[in-house]
Amino acid sequence: MVSVAVVLDPSSSAEDTPARHWLDRIGIPRPLAWGFLGVLVFMIGDGVESGYLSPYLLDEGLSGPRVALLFSVYGVTASVAAWFSGALSDLWGPRRVMMLGLGVWGVFQVVFLVFAVPTADFPLLLVSYGLRGFGYPLFAYGFLVWVTAVTPRRRLGSAVGWFWFAFTGGLPTLGSLVASVAVPRIGAYETLWLSLGLVVTGGLIALLLVREPTGRSRLAPAGERPVATLLGSLSIIWRNPRIGAGAVVRAINTAPQFGFLVFLPVFFTDTLGFTLSEWLQLLSAMFATNIFFNLIFGVVGDRIGWQRTVAWFGGVGCAVTTLLLYYGTVSAGDDYALAMVLVSLFGATLAGYVPLSALMPSLDPAHKGRAMSALNLGAGASTFLGPALVGLFLGPLGVPGVMWIFAVLYLASAVLTLFLRLPEPVAAAGAGYPSGPGPASRARNDSPEA
Repeated sequence: MVSVAVVLDPSSSAEDTPARHWLDRIGIPRPLAWGFLGVLVFMIGDGVESGYLSPYLLDEGLSGPRVALLFSVYGVTASVAAWFSGALSDLWGPRRVMMLGLGVWGVFQVVFLVFAVPTADFPLLLVSYGLRGFGYPLFAYGFLVWVTAVTPRRRLGSAVGWFWFAFTGGLPTLGSLVASVAVPRIGAYETLWLSLGLVVTGGLIALLLVREPTGRSRLAPAGERPVATLLGSLSIIWRNPRIGAGAVVRAINTAPQFGFLVFLPVFFTDTLGFTLSEWLQLLSAMFATNIFFNLIFGVVGDRIGWQRTVAWFGGVGCAVTTLLLYYGTVSAGDDYALAMVLVSLFGATLAGYVPLSALMPSLDPAHKGRAMSALNLGAGASTFLGPALVGLFLGPLGVPGVMWIFAVLYLASAVLTLFLRLPEPVAAAGAGYPSGPGPASRARNDSPEA
C-alpha cells in the first residue's frame, strides 16, 4: 500500500524535479492524463440535457413547479454524493468511487428513459432522475480528489484548472453543443440515449486507461475507521471555520449556474425571442469561454494568490456580469451578438473560482481528503441551492429579482474569501500526514497568499 505521506504530500524529489514531459509542463499530471479526457467525455454526456431538459419536460406536460422540484431533488442527491466522493475516496480510493458513480449514472438513466419519461409518471421521474444525481459527483469529484492527492502543491492550481477545463468543457459547453446538433436531427428523447453512450464511453476511458497506483488504494490512515472518516469529513466544516467558509463559497460559485438552467432557457426563448438552437449555442459559448478561463485563472492563482483570484475575479466579477447578463439582454432584446458577449463575460468570471480547489486542501494539510469532501459538499449543494432559489423567488420577484439575489450572493462569497488564509508553513505536518523538514517541505507551503 502506498503510504499516506506519499499520497497526500508529494516527496521533495517530485516537487524539485523539473517537469520534462509536455503534459507536466502545461500543468497536467502525466499519470492522470487519460482521466482528464475521460472526465471531459463523461461530462459531455451528462451535459447534453442541461440546455433543453427543462423545456422538454414542460412540453411533455409537467408544470413549472414540478420541473423545479425535479431539479431540486437532483441537486440534493448530487450534494450528498459530492460529500461522499471525498470521504469514500479516503476509504476506498478514488478509482472505486469513480466506478460507483459510472454505474449509478448508467442504471438510473436507463430507468429514467425506459420507464419514467414515456409514461410521464412524476413520482417515477422524481425517483429515477433524483437517484441518478448520485452519479456524476462520485465520478468527477472522485477524480478531483485523485488529482489533489498526487499533484505537487506548486502545480496544483494549474492541475485543478485542467480538471475544471474538462468538467465544464462537458457540462454544459460541449454537451449543449451536441444537443443543439442532435435534437433537431434525431429528436429530444433520442438525444437523451446519446448522452448515456457518451457517459459510458468517458467512464471507461478514465477507468481502463489511468494506471496511476495512488488512486487504487485508500487515502485515509490505515487505522482510521470508516465511521470516523465519514464523520470527520463533515465535522471539519465547523472544526475548521475556514473550511466551512470555503464550502459556502463553493456552493455560491455554481448555484446561479444551475439556477440559470431552470429558467434562462424559457427567458431567452419566450421573453427575448431567441430560438432554442440559438439559446443552446449561447449556453455553449458561455462555458466555452469558461473552460479556457479555467486554465487562465488556474495559472493566475498560482502567480498572484489563490485567495485574491477567487475574491476579485470570481466573487466581484460574477456579481457584475450576472447583472449585465440580465439588463444587457433585456435592453437589447434578441441581439444575438450582444448576448454572445454578455454570456461569455459571465463564463469568464465564473472561472475565477477555480483556485478554490487548490486553496481548500491547503487550508488543512493534515486532512486534505476531508477538506476536499467539504469542497465537494459545497459543489453538490450548489446544484440544489440554485434551483431552490429559483423555485422560491421566480414567482414573486420575477427574473430581475432572482438575478439580484444571485449577484448579492456572489458579493457575499467575495467577503467570505477574505477569511480563507493559508496556515503557517509549520502547520503542513499533521497526524497521519507527516511532512519532513527541509527545503522541499517549505516549498510546499510557499504561496502567494502567505
